Amino acid sequence: MTRAYLGLGSNLGNREDTLRQALQQLSNHPGIQSCKTASLYETAPWGNPEQDWFLNTVVELETSLSPLELLQVLQEIEQALGRIRTVKWGPRTLDLDILLYGEEKIDLPDLQIPHPRLTERAFVLVPLAELCPDMILPEGRIQELLAKLGPEQELRKYEENLS
Repeated sequence: MTRAYLGLGSNLGNREDTLRQALQQLSNHPGIQSCKTASLYETAPWGNPEQDWFLNTVVELETSLSPLELLQVLQEIEQALGRIRTVKWGPRTLDLDILLYGEEKIDLPDLQIPHPRLTERAFVLVPLAELCPDMILPEGRIQELLAKLGPEQELRKYEENLS
């Protein structure tokens, strides 16, 4: 089993329900065990600001799936929950990203691990630090990386939790 961290986000439709359904599908998959979820955070859109705010979280899991198999599962869940890929960084019902997969470093056209913009995004680092406050990433300690983020990254803890 390998420990992996996933980023989850939604800014279309019933965001909470979509994220709940995605977590349920992850938990029900035979190759995935022991999902642990951070709090929900409401965040300003990244890359394309002319859209609704996102709900984001990070989930820690144990998996027997390879990175590419896990990616396939995530894409199937996205599709099942209405994800349509049209505009880069555009609105979406669901976005599932592999942030980290054990100690693996992967650089393929469809999969980069660690996620290439992991350390630039408060909506990833804040919930990741909630799950693992002493984590050390290739770029440094997670708490130090959080301190480097600029104030322009709007993020607020959401009142509801998925648990």
